[in-house]
Amino acid sequence: MKAVIPVAGAGTKLRPHTYTQPKALIPLAGKTVLSFIIDPLIGAGINELIFIVGYLGDKIEDYVTARYPGIKAHFVRQTDRQGIGHAIRLTKNIVNDDEMFVVLGDTICEYDINEVLKSENSMLGVKKVDDPREFGVAEIGDDGYVQHVVEKPHIPKSNMALVGIYRIKESKLMFQCLEKNIGQGLKSHGEYNLTDALDCMLQMGAKFKPFKVENWFDCGRKETLLESNATLLKKYGTHIENEKKFENTVIIHPVRIGEGCNIKNSIIGPNVAIGDSTTIESAIIKDSIIGSFSNLFDIVLDHSIIGSDTGLHGETRTLNIGDNTNIDLG
Repeated sequence: MKAVIPVAGAGTKLRPHTYTQPKALIPLAGKTVLSFIIDPLIGAGINELIFIVGYLGDKIEDYVTARYPGIKAHFVRQTDRQGIGHAIRLTKNIVNDDEMFVVLGDTICEYDINEVLKSENSMLGVKKVDDPREFGVAEIGDDGYVQHVVEKPHIPKSNMALVGIYRIKESKLMFQCLEKNIGQGLKSHGEYNLTDALDCMLQMGAKFKPFKVENWFDCGRKETLLESNATLLKKYGTHIENEKKFENTVIIHPVRIGEGCNIKNSIIGPNVAIGDSTTIESAIIKDSIIGSFSNLFDIVLDHSIIGSDTGLHGETRTLNIGDNTNIDLG
């Protein structure tokens, strides 16, 4: 089995951070979005991964190569972004006829991956949502099998949203459907969607069963990224590298603090993730994500995202600041 992870998107809703980092490398609860995706795959024994890269793709390649030297990694470049279906099609010659485990590059979910891999059927991850019009939607029959999938329907017949995780046994048929749809110019909402290819497979007799994910973490916007950060910190708990004692500093759990940080005269937490080698002095920080190699002085931050290599000095603010920035609010 080969895992396919599309990470070519520009992540426009997370700017300014995605001007300098791919969305998949945005920090979250002491890790990156991409690590939350890769780690369960490796834990389940999938060691051959195909990354579809585009915008800032070199950073994805450098990160995977350095952090996961033990896997067999392929990098396929999508220079013309025309949708997830178009991206998956580019992997055809690497996948061949092997089974596929597709996880979209901004999808963090909690589910039993081993149970999904044991199934005799192809599987689609689903989650009940209040408004399914912004998602791919699965219509499920009385027999428990998926009957139909549609991308962002105007009048949904189901509230079971596709979360972006697919175990596909019939990869040859999937590529045939992708070729057919792209050859005929069949687009949904201006893109070649994987959902349309899956529906083509269903019409040609493929069997898909849904599996429900326990939690689905949205990493697409600042507000939801901070909510996901807080939830994951509560789940995994406080972690401070080297258990370093910070001078005259109060830590309010849950907090994750990276290696080599220097913090003094501050209150950190709750729900704060801080990257490596960051200096913080005379600050109060809660419900925030702070990047690596940053310097924060005399500041009160709440519901903020601060990029890496950033200098910040000043007042009380809610901020959303990208990498390589120097701001004096005084």
